[in-house]
Amino acid sequence: MNEANNLRLSPSAVSEYENCPQLYKYRKIEKLPEPPSLDAERGTLVHTVLQDLFEYPSNERTPQTAIDLLPSRWSAQLAQKPELVEMVSNEKEWLDRASSLLTTYFTLENPATFEATHREMHLENDFDTNVYLHGYVDRLDIAPTGEVRIVDYKTGKSPKPGWEEKALFQLRVYALLYWKNTGVLPQLLQLIYLGDGRVVKSNPTQSEVEAVEKVLHRVAKDIFTSIDKEYWPPKPSRLCDWCYFKKICPAHNN
Repeated sequence: MNEANNLRLSPSAVSEYENCPQLYKYRKIEKLPEPPSLDAERGTLVHTVLQDLFEYPSNERTPQTAIDLLPSRWSAQLAQKPELVEMVSNEKEWLDRASSLLTTYFTLENPATFEATHREMHLENDFDTNVYLHGYVDRLDIAPTGEVRIVDYKTGKSPKPGWEEKALFQLRVYALLYWKNTGVLPQLLQLIYLGDGRVVKSNPTQSEVEAVEKVLHRVAKDIFTSIDKEYWPPKPSRLCDWCYFKKICPAHNN
């Protein structure tokens, strides 16, 4: 397969294209650089601590252990992205916010009561001709009886009523990948929102996962059409105010 003609598809790439093909072009085709997002970097920090927490014996997986991990994990993050030093003007406030998110986690789950089978698990599949589908699962738990649970941590707030299905799309893609690779359909999908302490759960059915597969085929076809026709229509929305590329986007510079 010609690598140049390969399409790398992930849940975030699909959402990006569906929300705004022009943004997809900037990020995935032209690969334009962007400054770090503080919200995303805070998410990375909290995710790292929650992953590393399961390295400890079950009786040590406590809120205090998680909070104690923050300074060293933050230092490692700064070493990788020194530009964050200037972006984070108040480090104490920054770490306090991360501590608050971690504390909320322990009100939603007790990590001392189970073992995390896989953390930051990479799932991949040669999904279609010239389409490589992949994604990183925050946590995948396999019960002693064989049931599979896919868990994703979100440091923002949970979706408003009626928007849960859109939020669950990412986990259904992971369920599809796991099912394709192992023949086992995960029994539970779980989104843990640390921003407001809510958990969104779903028991995926085979028909739901197959419906997601159809969406992925359609989006892949649409992206190939955009590439062939050089057609990347912007889709202006409220999200434009947070988009780094607004200053060069044709929707805002006519």
